[in-house]
Amino acid sequence: MLNLAEITRGTEAILPADELPKRLEAAARGKRRLRVKAGFDPTAKDLHLGHTLLLNKMRAFQAAGHEAIFLIGDFTGMIGDPTGKNETRKPLTRAEVLENAETYKEQVFKILDPNQTTVTFNSSWLDTLGTEGMLRLAAQHTVARMLERDDFAKRYASQQPIAIHEFLYPLLQGHDSVMLQSDIELGGTDQTFNLLVGRHLQQAAGQVPQVIMTVPILEGLDGVNKMSKSLGNTIGLNDAPDDMFGKIMSVSDTLMWRYFDLLSFRPLSEVAELRHQADAGQNPRDIKMTLAIEIVDRFHGAGVGERARGAFSARFSEGRLPDDIQTISATCGDQGLPLAKALKEAGLAASNGEGARLIDQRAVRLDGERIEDRTLVLAAGKTYLLQVGSRRHARLALAATA
Repeated sequence: MLNLAEITRGTEAILPADELPKRLEAAARGKRRLRVKAGFDPTAKDLHLGHTLLLNKMRAFQAAGHEAIFLIGDFTGMIGDPTGKNETRKPLTRAEVLENAETYKEQVFKILDPNQTTVTFNSSWLDTLGTEGMLRLAAQHTVARMLERDDFAKRYASQQPIAIHEFLYPLLQGHDSVMLQSDIELGGTDQTFNLLVGRHLQQAAGQVPQVIMTVPILEGLDGVNKMSKSLGNTIGLNDAPDDMFGKIMSVSDTLMWRYFDLLSFRPLSEVAELRHQADAGQNPRDIKMTLAIEIVDRFHGAGVGERARGAFSARFSEGRLPDDIQTISATCGDQGLPLAKALKEAGLAASNGEGARLIDQRAVRLDGERIEDRTLVLAAGKTYLLQVGSRRHARLALAATA
């Protein structure tokens, strides 16, 4: 029987709330494997740790004997999920989607048990849906219901375009649940509307509606934005061991605990003990190393994490800086350059606001000294060594405006 405390760990919502234990108990009595579905549109080649929140949940269900359905949205990927978008997403070609899908299949089995996983493509049924099938599907929902979605509502209110095919995306995702007869569907919190459409369509088809489990959106290395390759704040499953280790060590001490809750396979009791050690005065860096070792071992093999720790210690903890720190030139007026803006100019923050937040999080060092004063101003005529976390460095050569 699945440990509910472990499976709901880090879960944002379960809908309906009381349905999951009932479904699990009924499956155990009937010796039936539940079909646990999660869909991934192959819009990029590499998966990152943000994607693994769903994969980790699927793995937990597999450990209890249930079936994981890894759905590759090769058809829906060509449309582009409008979730969270403030403009129409550029569609991908079939060739681009299929190329990306191949890399997904290689990466997911770093977490999932292949003997308990069904990999399927939604083009298998959506390619043959046809015009009549699409019209019947569209008749299952109203425009008013679609406009209840937050991102659609905002775009409609601000008179930004919404293409008709974007309304079809939630219906197609919901139709996947009908075709797969899924018992449980996993998704990010931003997918809640789409997952509920799946329940609605299953009920209309005479099926028992799926239970929905949502997980939070994982923040990237900056601690602010969603982990996203387009923002350059990801930890990729295919990152080299030393890079993966260094990136994990670069996250803030606060974000570390969120990563423990959402990414670690350690029992909750062990994580609680680590928190107790931190409260008792243990260096958070040492605790963070245990997380980095665990994750590197998971994706690169036992023992690799410890070797990466040794390389990290030699490079950073012993005071050695990278040999290839980039020097960036910038100018400022007589008033100097605020540190938050300097981080942006050096490419270490996406905006002045993000730079200020990094300073508030105690993630910034200037010439080796940790800085907590966001009002600090750098004077012209010097070259400064800027550091965010343990891994990201830049030298900023600051000159006076001519």
